[in-house]
Amino acid sequence: MTQDNKPKLLNRLRRIEGQVRGVARMVEEDRYCIDVLTQIQAIRAALSRAETEMLKDHLGRCIEGAIVSGDAAEQRKKVSELIELLDRSTR
Repeated sequence: MTQDNKPKLLNRLRRIEGQVRGVARMVEEDRYCIDVLTQIQAIRAALSRAETEMLKDHLGRCIEGAIVSGDAAEQRKKVSELIELLDRSTR
């Protein structure tokens, strides 16, 4: 992960953490189901954006680094990791 992206990702994750705590409070307060569900959808969308940024960083640094290195074993390893990750996300 680049040093430029790390603080941004951590900030995004902390905001998501705050959103999750807010939803827990909403449940404790017996808030209207649709309001809680709306917030859960917002959290899911925020996590998706964080995942996308992390994936972009991985592709731009780790995958690209393996390609540029010319190391075929490292390239295969990185591709296998990415395929496994994508496979898990479709389950």
